Amino acid sequence: MTKLALLLAAAAAVATTASPAAAQVAGIATSSTEGVFFRAAARTAAYQQIQTQYAAQIQQIGTVRTEIQTLVKSLDTNNDNQLSDAERRAKPAVVTQIQQKEQQINTLAAPISLAQAYALDQIAREYDAARQQVVTAKRIQLLLSPDAIQWGPPTVDVTDDILAALNTRRPTVPIAVPAGWQPSQQIAQLHQTIQQISLAAAQQQAAQAQAAPAATTPAQPASQPPRPAGR
Repeated sequence: MTKLALLLAAAAAVATTASPAAAQVAGIATSSTEGVFFRAAARTAAYQQIQTQYAAQIQQIGTVRTEIQTLVKSLDTNNDNQLSDAERRAKPAVVTQIQQKEQQINTLAAPISLAQAYALDQIAREYDAARQQVVTAKRIQLLLSPDAIQWGPPTVDVTDDILAALNTRRPTVPIAVPAGWQPSQQIAQLHQTIQQISLAAAQQQAAQAQAAPAATTPAQPASQPPRPAGR
C-alpha cells in the first residue's frame, strides 16, 4: 500500500466501529501505529481541549488564510489558478504581504502544534507497553506494519486490540506544555502524519457530502424577478 492509501485507510477507520478482536495468523500480525494514535481516545480528547483553548488563534488563522487567498487571487491576472514568475514580479509588494501573513500564521499555529505534539508524546510513553500487552496475550512472534505485506486475512490485524489496550492504560493526557519542552524528531514526524490523516479524513467527509443525492436537499422556491423602479 502507498503512504496515501494508508492515510486514507486510517481516516476511514474513524467513521467505522472497531472490528471484533482477531487472533494473529501463525504468530504473525500487523498493526497501524499511526491508526492507533489517530484513533486513541486520549488524542481525540486532547485535541478537542486544545481547539477550545486556542479557539481565538484558530479563528484568526482562518481569517489570515482568507486574506492570503484574496492576495493570491489579485496576483493571478490571467485567472488560471497558477502564479507565474512574471505575475509575482509584477506586484512584489503583494508577494511580501503574502509572506508576512504566512509568517503570522506560523506564529499563531506554533503553540497549537506544540501542545498537540506534547499530547502525542504522553500517549507514546504508554504505546510500547500497550503493544507488548497485546503481543504477549496473543503470543505474536512477528508484528509488521500493514504496508510490509501484500495480502493477509482480516484476522491478521491487531490494531484494534492495541488501541483498546492503549485507551485503558492512557485514557487522557495533559496538554499544558512544560517550559522549554520540545518534541523529539520521532514525535514531530508522528505529529505531521496525524495532521495528514486528519486532512485526509476531512477531505473524505467533504467528498461524501458532495456525493450525497441532490434529493436530500429541499428544493428552494424560485426567486422573484426584481420589481421595476418607479411607476
